[in-house]
Amino acid sequence: MSSPTQRTLKKWRDAGYTAAVVEKWNSHARCRQDLYGIIDVLCVGHGETVGVQSTSGSNVSTRIRKIEDSEVLAELRKSGWRVIVEGWRKKPNGRYECREVDIS
Repeated sequence: MSSPTQRTLKKWRDAGYTAAVVEKWNSHARCRQDLYGIIDVLCVGHGETVGVQSTSGSNVSTRIRKIEDSEVLAELRKSGWRVIVEGWRKKPNGRYECREVDIS
């Protein structure tokens, strides 16, 4: 099974964007750390920059609140970035479905 981050990378690359994982494992803190505390995948293309928080379908609302509480969101908006939360869930047929919420 692929992770939500891997599915997000594929989705954006297939759409013609250059996409890269920008969350890193911090071995000292033993946790993953997102870019600016809110972005897992950075996508550039079609004249725009998109920061994506990728998660499971059940965690979308939690991630939205986390990003909206972030001090950096206003700066990203001023800089013209789009900020998106993508929630992935598995449908009964075994395929994954993406719920995308743009909070730019």
